[in-house]
Parts: sequence; structure tokens; C-alpha cells
Amino acid sequence: MFKILLSIILLVSPIVGMAQAKKPFIQSLNEPNAWVDSVFKKLNRHDRIAQLFMIRAHTDKGKAFEDSVAQVIKRENIGGLVFFQGGPGRQTILTNKYQSLSKVPLLISMDGEWGLGMRLDSTISYPYQMTLGAIQDNSLIYEMGRQVALDFKRLGMHVNFAPDADINNNPKNPVIGYRSFGDNKFNVAAKAGSYMKGLQDNGVMVSLKHFPGHGDTDVDSHYDLPQLPFSRARLDSLEMYPFRELIKQGASGVMIAHMNIPALDNTKNLPSTLSRPIVTGILKEELGFKGLIFSDAMEMKGVVKFFPGGEADVRGIIAGNDVIELSQNSARAIRLVRSAIRTKRLTWERVNESVKKVLLAKYWVGLNNLQALKTTNVVPELNRPESIALNQRLADAAVTILNSDSQIRNFDKNKKTAIISMGATGSNVFHTMLRPGLDNSFHFILSKDASNNDVVNISKELRNYDQIIVAIHDSRRRPAAVLDYSNTLKLFIAELAKMNSTMVLFANPYTIAGLPGIEGAKTIVLNYQNSVEAQRASARIITGTLKAKGKLPVSISAAFKNGDGVNQ
Repeated sequence: MFKILLSIILLVSPIVGMAQAKKPFIQSLNEPNAWVDSVFKKLNRHDRIAQLFMIRAHTDKGKAFEDSVAQVIKRENIGGLVFFQGGPGRQTILTNKYQSLSKVPLLISMDGEWGLGMRLDSTISYPYQMTLGAIQDNSLIYEMGRQVALDFKRLGMHVNFAPDADINNNPKNPVIGYRSFGDNKFNVAAKAGSYMKGLQDNGVMVSLKHFPGHGDTDVDSHYDLPQLPFSRARLDSLEMYPFRELIKQGASGVMIAHMNIPALDNTKNLPSTLSRPIVTGILKEELGFKGLIFSDAMEMKGVVKFFPGGEADVRGIIAGNDVIELSQNSARAIRLVRSAIRTKRLTWERVNESVKKVLLAKYWVGLNNLQALKTTNVVPELNRPESIALNQRLADAAVTILNSDSQIRNFDKNKKTAIISMGATGSNVFHTMLRPGLDNSFHFILSKDASNNDVVNISKELRNYDQIIVAIHDSRRRPAAVLDYSNTLKLFIAELAKMNSTMVLFANPYTIAGLPGIEGAKTIVLNYQNSVEAQRASARIITGTLKAKGKLPVSISAAFKNGDGVNQ
């Protein structure tokens, strides 16, 4: 009898678990919700409009700034916050305080494209999306999404302004670049989909960005209004492809870019964020998107340059955005929206539609049962062993070998070996991991501003070595498409490529195009970024304890195309 009961329990348990699983946000939009209705009915007209605004929050700007945010929450009853730089422990404490002040629980978000480390100290930075673009096993990216979701929930956050679904088909793009999964629309859609599902399956909403596609611009919308001069057919088939596919897969949110796109709306100097034909006509009606629509930050020059004084906020809601992110002045914006309703530029029906959607999002993420966050042990709980291990697995899976792996196959630990670290200021993880097995080796360090004399002196020394490993590091906070090395150093790299050298690049893949001659190297080990995890992975590649499986996610030159990469 006991065995029979146990069998029934084991059979029924998975079914119960599936029945109790949370419905996707998009599915819940069509169902009645008593909590949403109850909260909506209690909101006066001012507070309904206020639900559509998210304001900036920091934990690195001091008490005066923190108190000013608290005053806005109490005075304006705004709908949510976007956290920026600071620390996780401080943010946890501040989140509890801010939630306690709000009449309606706050929807809290952050840009976490590579996890909390994009904004917060003492947290994990997962690889950039360009690095992830090289990985062939998308289940790793799903798992990254799951871990990031756990981190967000630990800090009481509900919306990740990620993934970036832009196709980076312009190497000169100053604002997307390494934030994109690459220049192949299918790869971008697949990897963005894996990241999105990892987040949503674990209770965190997404905001795919930057619709309808910010990848082929050479202007940063933080500072000016970019123009996308392409035909509707091109935009449909390329830029919008990942968004279309991910909407079909149940994306919960989309962020609109600040771009002027004449083929979609020929109004002069009108950003896409403020375009009803783009936001409502294309995204909502043509693509059938039902989820939350977020504006990109309304403090950016790309939107306020031509629509100052709060006009951008009003037009954003008229266009069809549900949430106005980072208005320059939310109190002014709320007044202007009420004025627009009185003058019949905008209707309460349109506003109420977005308010109810915002409230439903709050319900979906659990704000109908708001609990205070635990403020102890925050950092250890965000740096879990499984998260740290995953970060290394992602770096391992991304390493890409270009040309051939002949230098690695022929690598001899007993030969006299020169290890040259370029752009580094001292010893590093890559060198430290290599050196124990190389008793007959020497480490040379060249700064990015190395002089001709520095290069000449090392060149003379290299005549005495049998094999050379050249590590090219970009130590800047963000990996730009062009290395900031001296011309002398770039010419030296070309010379080294002709020698018996293994080139190891810890930098943006586009930097290869700015290093003429490097394509002549027999073996190039590409890591995409200068992280500790990437350096560990490459050391293991060189010593043969790890096999490279990554594929180039972008085309760099005639020599190096999307999809290139040696399978070991």
C-alpha cells in the first residue's frame, strides 16, 4: 500500500507543480484581476498618470540625493524606479525605505545586460552580449538569465532592461557594439530569446531594446538624434526581425529607441519614441505586441533636443508608450499630460489602458504581496558558487580560435618562451596561470603608450626565444571598437604576427580591423573582453586543458567573417 501511495504522489507532484507555475505575463493580460481593479479604482486622476513614470535612483550619490527621490515618491506617487550605480547592500536598504513610502508598490528596474555588475559594485559581471554571441550552446545563456533573475529578485527588482536585441551591423556604432549579440539576425534572435526566457521563466520581466533596431547607426542617441535612412523592406527583414520573433515567443516588454526613421514616419526630427505610427501602428498593431512598452530614457538628447520642456513626455504617451522612463521633470510631465487630456490631444481611455497594464505587471511580479527585503548577507547571496562557476563556463565557451590552432597543437612547454603583455600595467591572471608550467619563460610588459625604444629593446630580446605568446589587453572600462594603442605598438603587433607567435586578444573583436598585419598570425585566440574569466579560459586553451568552441559573431574584414572559428 505504501508503495502504491508513493507512486501516486510521484506521479501527481509534477502535475501539481506545472499547475502552480506562473502564467506568462502576456497570457495574464486577458484575464480579470481583482487586485488590479481594486488599486485602479482607488487612484485619483493625478496618481493614475503618475503610475506611468519611472524615475532615477542611485545609492552612490549621498543622502541628499536619496532623500530627494523619497520626496518625489511621497509627493507624486510615481509608478517606479530605475536604479543606477551604487552597491547592493545599500540598494536593499533603500528599496525597503522607498517601498514603505509609496501608496502603490513601486515597479523597480535596472539595466542589467550583463547582470548586476553593469551597475553595482560587489556583484557578478557576466560576459557582454558580444561575447555571448560566440557561444554555441544557448542553454548556457538561458542559465545566465535564470541567475540574473535570482539576483534581481534578491534586490527587489522586477524589470531587467535587457536583452539588447539590436543587430550590430555597423562596426562604428558608438553606443551598441559589444552590447549586441552580433550582426547575424538569426543568432541575435536565438540568443536574446534564451536570455529572455531565463529571466521570464524565473519571474523577472524584460524590455527588449532598442525597437525598431539601433544597430546600424553612427550617432549615440544619448547626445543627438540618430537617423536610420533605410527602406521599410530592409527594416522589416533585418532590424525588426529579432523583435518580431521574440514577440511571438512571449516577450513581456519592449523599449523604444530615440531614432528618426523616415521610412516609418517622415515627420521631420521626430524620434521613434514619439511616433504613433511606429509605437502603436507597427509595434502594437502590425507586430501584435501586447506587453509593456517602455520609452528609452527621456533625459537623452536624442529626444529632448527637438521636444524640450516636457513635450516629449506627452508625445510619448500619445504615441503608445506605457512607461515613460526618466522624465527630466516628472511633476511637470504629469501636469502636461492632464493638460493634453483637457485639450483632447490625449484621452483618459488611452491613459487608463497603460495604467492597468502597469498595475498588472506589478501583480505579475508579486507586488500584490509586497515583503520587506532581508538586508543582511546580501553580497554573499549575490555571489553564489553556482553563479561564479557559470560565469567561467560562459567565458570558456566563448573563446574563438581564428586561422588555425597549429601554434597551440605545437606548443612545447620546454621551449624558451616569451610572454608579452600589451596594454597591461603589470602581471595578470593570464600570465600567472601560464607561468607555472613554463619554467623556461620570461614575461615582457608593454604599456599601450610604449615608445619606439621600448619596442626596439624587446625586439632584440625576442631573437633568443623559440616561441612567443602575445597577449593584447584592452584595459578600458568598456571595450571600444578601436584599440587606444600607440602606432608604434600597433606596428610591432604586425611584426610579431610574422614570427612564431600566438596572438591572444582580450578586446572587442572589431579591434582586429585596426591592427593591419595581425591576420598573418598562424593562430589568433579571441576572447572579446579583458575579464579575469576570459584570461583563465585562454590560459587553459594555450596549455591544452580546454578546447575552443566559439564562433565569430560578427564579420570583421575579408579575412574574418561571421561564423569563423576553429573547432578543436
